[in-house]
Amino acid sequence: MKIKKNVAISESGFVFDAGSGDSYSLNETGKEILSMLKEDKKKDEIKKYITNKYDVEESTFENNFFDFVNILNNFNLIEDKKS
Repeated sequence: MKIKKNVAISESGFVFDAGSGDSYSLNETGKEILSMLKEDKKKDEIKKYITNKYDVEESTFENNFFDFVNILNNFNLIEDKKS
């Protein structure tokens, strides 16, 4: 999946979609995941990083990642909607 090129992410977790003019705020984990997606990291790379850093179960990551991707889809921030 690819995050649209016109989506900018600040250090503080502020997300701006230049195409629509919409903006969003993310927590630290959301910012990290969105940044990794923007860098074309694969889901498995992201899962390994997040589960190690935050000591979270893989099943918990899977559920939350699925929900997060759905939110990104709903806000039209994903260019290629294939995961």
